[in-house]
Amino acid sequence: MLKKDKILTIVGQNENILKERGSQFIAQCCPLDDEKSFNKIFNEIKKKYYDASHHCYAYRLLNENFKYSDDGEPNGTAGLRILNAIDHFHLQNILVVVIRYFGGIKLGVGPLGKAYYNSAFEVLEKSKKTEKLFYNKFIVDVDFNQISSIHRIINNFEVKLLNTVYKETVKFEILVKVNDLERFKEKLVDELKGNLQMKINDKIILE
Repeated sequence: MLKKDKILTIVGQNENILKERGSQFIAQCCPLDDEKSFNKIFNEIKKKYYDASHHCYAYRLLNENFKYSDDGEPNGTAGLRILNAIDHFHLQNILVVVIRYFGGIKLGVGPLGKAYYNSAFEVLEKSKKTEKLFYNKFIVDVDFNQISSIHRIINNFEVKLLNTVYKETVKFEILVKVNDLERFKEKLVDELKGNLQMKINDKIILE
């Protein structure tokens, strides 16, 4: 059983601009599903702001994987500070990129780190937050005379019925909360006397 069954993330994209002694810090944040999605989003941002001095970022995913980059800024002044802002709001599955246009005045390590942190903090502060629950896809095949039993079990759990396919048997595709999965499985086996076929997809689905 997982220690938790949900995450806090943001809805949609957002942007915030912070100016500090001539330099401009453009912070952008968006939901992020996985590392593969990161490459596509980040490359699009770099292409849009191709003439910027730095493209610093941090992301954290639901599997606790995270990554950050200072992109040429002094070590610890940018990427880690952006990640600190993400963690302040307890967010996951999120990417924050802070684009800097250098204004000609060096800020110093302390003020520079503060500028990156504040830039990320402000864009996250004004972003809409939402909770996403963890589900697994549960596929079960039963005979036609067991349909009513399946629906009765479904109605007793907080599950989501995705699809029902009627062929020689009836196939139900159901989203089940990860922490309810074993109870749901036991109830099915008990109610249907083991007369069913089932398959569980281990991939976590967020809803």
